[in-house]
Amino acid sequence: MKRLDLILNGKGGVGKSFFAVNFVQFLKDKGIAHVAIDSDNENSTLKRFHPDARFLDLDNRRELDGIFAALEKSQLVVMDCRAASTDLFIEYFAEIDLPAVLAAMGAQLTLVMPVNHEADSVDQVQRLADQFGKQSGYVVVRNAAHSDSFALFESSDVRAQLKDKLAGREIAMARLQDWLVEMLNAENVTITAAVKHAAFSLLDRQRLQTWQRKLYGEIESVTELLLPTK
Repeated sequence: MKRLDLILNGKGGVGKSFFAVNFVQFLKDKGIAHVAIDSDNENSTLKRFHPDARFLDLDNRRELDGIFAALEKSQLVVMDCRAASTDLFIEYFAEIDLPAVLAAMGAQLTLVMPVNHEADSVDQVQRLADQFGKQSGYVVVRNAAHSDSFALFESSDVRAQLKDKLAGREIAMARLQDWLVEMLNAENVTITAAVKHAAFSLLDRQRLQTWQRKLYGEIESVTELLLPTK
């Protein structure tokens, strides 16, 4: 089965692009064929770090068809969905009859949904789970960039819904030191490139490798929902 991974949460600043950049790098480091798509016309973070990523302009509704054009030719498509795009995808998938399209292509959808300590990020996950139900797989990324407290998500109805009814999974993305995030952005390099880059000290390279190793372990724990299946 082909796989379409949408990294989606309508709340801005929850770590969608940061996870997308590192997930695409995981695929490259593991030699997993894929197509990466950026849809943020303001920041284009994914394309900045991965210039080979494609760009789709969500303001042009017809361009969304490019997602499935890519999926026709690839076993795996990963898309970083810009903030405030939840309604757009809900309407588009209803328009094309998403379950029928996925069935015709032999594909499965997974929604990768970063959450943080804020209620809005949890509310967006609830919207997606209510809308797509069993049409999709679900991976929640607990992003500790700004807080390691997930009390709102842990006590939410949607967490129980994902776990008990929708076979959802959770992974953790630890906080990376602020100065390292700033240096990665200043040099426009991914962690894999940074560990061989002269701008980073030995200890900072060690910090980056440790962080990346932990994230890769988390990703590997849910590959049945993120990668194509036989």
